[in-house]
Amino acid sequence: MIAFVTGPVAALAPTTAVIEVGGIGMAVQCAPNTLAALRVGQEARLATSLVVREDSLTLYGFADDDERQVFELLQTASGVGPRLAQAMLATHTPDALRLAVATGDEKALTAVSGIGKKGAQKLLLELKDRLGEPIGTHAPGQGIGTAVSASWRDQLQAALIGLGYATREADEAVAAVAPQAEEALAAGDRAPVPQLLRAALQTLNRAR
Repeated sequence: MIAFVTGPVAALAPTTAVIEVGGIGMAVQCAPNTLAALRVGQEARLATSLVVREDSLTLYGFADDDERQVFELLQTASGVGPRLAQAMLATHTPDALRLAVATGDEKALTAVSGIGKKGAQKLLLELKDRLGEPIGTHAPGQGIGTAVSASWRDQLQAALIGLGYATREADEAVAAVAPQAEEALAAGDRAPVPQLLRAALQTLNRAR
C-alpha cells in the first residue's frame, strides 16, 4: 500500500494532481477541496489510498490521514465505491460525516451527489458502528452536515486559482456558473462543487 506521497506538484487538473516522487510523476485523484490547497511547483504531502481493479490501479489523495481512513471505511458499506466515497468527503469533513452517521442525519447524506433517500437510510445503518464518534469540536448551533467549506464560491475560486487561472478569470467563471449553483440551493441541495468546477473550466476554455 502507498500510504502517502511527498514531492513538488508537477501539474494540476480538475480531478488530478501529479506529484513528482523520485523523478516519477504520480497521478493522484483528489477532491476539489484538496486540489484547492495545492500549487504547481510547491512541495506537497498527500495521504493516499491505492484502489486496485482488474484493469486499473488508481491512487486517491487526501489532505490528511484522517480523510484517508474515512475514505476507506466508507467503502466497507455495500454500494460505496471509491468515487462515491470521495464525493462524500468532497461535501463533508470526516467529523461531519461521523456526526451525521451518529445522529442519523439523512439530509446530510442526501446532500452528496449520487445518494438518494433510500441510499442514505441504508448507509446510516451500515456505517453506524464503523466510522466512530466525532473527534473534533463543533460550535453550538453548527449544522450536523457541515460542508467542507462555508461557501461554494470560495471552494470553486480556490480550485481555479490552484489550477493556474488569474483571480479575475476565476471570478468571471464563478459568476458564470452561479445560476447553476443557485438552482441546486433553491431545491434544498448543496452546490455541487465538482460539477460546477467542470462547468467553470468549460467557460474559461471557451473564452480563450
